[in-house]
Amino acid sequence: MSELRLQQRILGIDFGEARIGVAVSDELGLLAHPVETIPTDRGNPAVRVAEIAREKNVSRIAIGMPRQMSGTLEKSADEVMKFANRLREVVSCEIIMQDERLSTVAANRALQTSGRKTRETRGYIDQVAAQIILQTYLDSLQRDAPTS
Repeated sequence: MSELRLQQRILGIDFGEARIGVAVSDELGLLAHPVETIPTDRGNPAVRVAEIAREKNVSRIAIGMPRQMSGTLEKSADEVMKFANRLREVVSCEIIMQDERLSTVAANRALQTSGRKTRETRGYIDQVAAQIILQTYLDSLQRDAPTS
């Protein structure tokens, strides 16, 4: 029987002007789970992300980078990079940028499919978008992992 390899967790971030969605991987690095929605108008959201990273024993943070369907960066990418730089000042783990095309669309669709009304999901949608960003990153790690 093969042995399961535990690893440090990875955090996923969906940055928005009003709210930041946060998700975390399991210890196997296979599944992403929603954690929290952080309002950006109270305190320093980078500090709250750093607290979550410490609480969850995170070794890496994947932040969604907004891109157009053509692959070019969206205008909001500058704000995402500014947040990533603020985060680098308060965490010691690696920060990577992950393509987030259609993550919010997919999150909305998933919540609607589950029967939730848009009005009820406003705070949760960002967590689900972060979960999708992180799951995409985790899947890419599995796809690119060397086979033995």
